[in-house]
Amino acid sequence: MLDVRRLRLLRELQIRGTLAEVAAAMNFSPSSVSQQLTILEQETGVELLRKVGRRVQLTPQAEILVEHTALLLDLLEEAEAELTASLTTVSGTVRVAVFQSAALALMPAALSSMRERHPSVRIEMVQREPETALYETWARDFDMVVAEQYPGHAAPLHPNLDKSDLTTDAIRLALPPVGREIHPVATIDEAHDLPWVMEPIGSASRHFAEQHCRRAGFEPDVRFQTADLQAQIRLIASGNAVGLMPDLVWADSTPTCRLIELPGRPRRTIFTSMRRSAIQHPAISALREALQGAAARVVDVP
Repeated sequence: MLDVRRLRLLRELQIRGTLAEVAAAMNFSPSSVSQQLTILEQETGVELLRKVGRRVQLTPQAEILVEHTALLLDLLEEAEAELTASLTTVSGTVRVAVFQSAALALMPAALSSMRERHPSVRIEMVQREPETALYETWARDFDMVVAEQYPGHAAPLHPNLDKSDLTTDAIRLALPPVGREIHPVATIDEAHDLPWVMEPIGSASRHFAEQHCRRAGFEPDVRFQTADLQAQIRLIASGNAVGLMPDLVWADSTPTCRLIELPGRPRRTIFTSMRRSAIQHPAISALREALQGAAARVVDVP
């Protein structure tokens, strides 16, 4: 009978591409990964890996095994979820990836709720950009991801991941407060000559912001790039830039920037996603419920 742990290493190699990345993800040494895959080849009696330059490539026979391994891991995860659900106490470890504004606005209340209602559950949180985190959740690095979707920019789709909306928030033009303005602005098209701050190229928010400026008739002068929305706020509030800001960043606080509605009043969607095979796991579903409760308490900026 084939060893499930070795089969998983083969699947990890397909996902991550190199033995070194597999070793890092699985807390093995590269030589141990190579040794285990060699044993798997001996067990199957077929060639599973071929050298292509400095890398290794899966053979068609290895791809067959990987496809079945994915199904097997789903079945094992479903069995674990059902077994855990049969117990009277909700326990276990939940690994969650969260983007910055959700980490600030939603996670504190959700964690407090989990500590009060399910003290035996350990939550491990890592801040990740949504596009990366969705892939890593599919790859089993995380149990759940809190992600975002901007209007006109669909979030990446991965097989076997579900999607459950938490809330939406308005996206507005953020300007320096009165008295710190570069020059008065009342609409986005009047900001065509101002310095902008945006997230790095490739992010959904950057794409949305650039497209919104172009629809207003200009190419934004992006002088500052940072994924840290708190840094963006400081640049805007100090009079050095303008930008687009989602309402969630002002949760439980008073806006320090002047906010103006955008044409069409666009809203961003915040959602959770997890593998369908883990949906029934009590600890994971409890965290999703806690996040839903935290999101329901967030009030839109007036």
